[in-house]
Amino acid sequence: MAQASNSFLSASRRSRLRHVRRSILMWLIFFPLVFIIFIPVLYMITMAFTAELYQFVLPIRWIPQPITLNNFQRIFADPLLPIDRWFLNSLLVASVGTVNILLLSSLSGYAFARLEFPGKNILFSLLIFSLMIPSAITLIPSFLLLRTLDLLDSYHAIWWPAAASVTGIFLLRQHFYSIPSELEDAAQIDGAGRFRTFWQVCLPLVTNSLTALAIFTFLGLWNDLFWPLIVLTRQFKLTLPIGLLVLQQGSYIQRGLAYAGAFIATMPVLIFYAIFQRRIIAGITMAGMAGQ
Repeated sequence: MAQASNSFLSASRRSRLRHVRRSILMWLIFFPLVFIIFIPVLYMITMAFTAELYQFVLPIRWIPQPITLNNFQRIFADPLLPIDRWFLNSLLVASVGTVNILLLSSLSGYAFARLEFPGKNILFSLLIFSLMIPSAITLIPSFLLLRTLDLLDSYHAIWWPAAASVTGIFLLRQHFYSIPSELEDAAQIDGAGRFRTFWQVCLPLVTNSLTALAIFTFLGLWNDLFWPLIVLTRQFKLTLPIGLLVLQQGSYIQRGLAYAGAFIATMPVLIFYAIFQRRIIAGITMAGMAGQ
């Protein structure tokens, strides 16, 4: 008995030792990568609070001396730089676009996973095939279609081309497909219709996948520069990434203003990640397990 107990303790120690070694190895591998990624963010924050006079001083002063808010004051005081309006525009575009994609992707994913209709497999295969088509090929046809529909220079030109997210449909279809059919049968026996079964039974079971899709969609729309730059023209409708380009053109070629604008655009994303870090990790984990 004592020998078995000693053997168990020895195996437990070896297991803990392997865990410690694995943790140390992971830290040695990933800490330099985190450091490399964090340095540009720290540099941006430093320059945002550094006066224009000291922007090119070497060696870099990682703690500005003196710390100044002049760059932010100049941005918010300039009537030609409505950065607060651009911020709200980006928030509106990203929020409404995310809701659209979540709604349409969840409905489509549920239909492909749980419903039977003619041509379902062929249609789904075509959707997957569309992922291999470069976005540059559809750029001009999409622009001409939006011009014909008179949707240019409006946020509808951003929301609706992005609403049909094939990636979102595929992700949610895989998770809906893994839900036991007995749950739907029980709901239908209790008198629930198809939509109520979807809304109250199946949709709550894919919350983590919805979270992952919402995070990546929101960040993608928030940081998108290329398509809004094409379809938006009026200054008060611009989003924040386009506004940062304005800060680097004409009479605004000043590093302090550019870094202050980048700080305003980046901080909400970093704060969002810090608050919802656990949900983000859980959502990414569930996304990686889709269909298993």
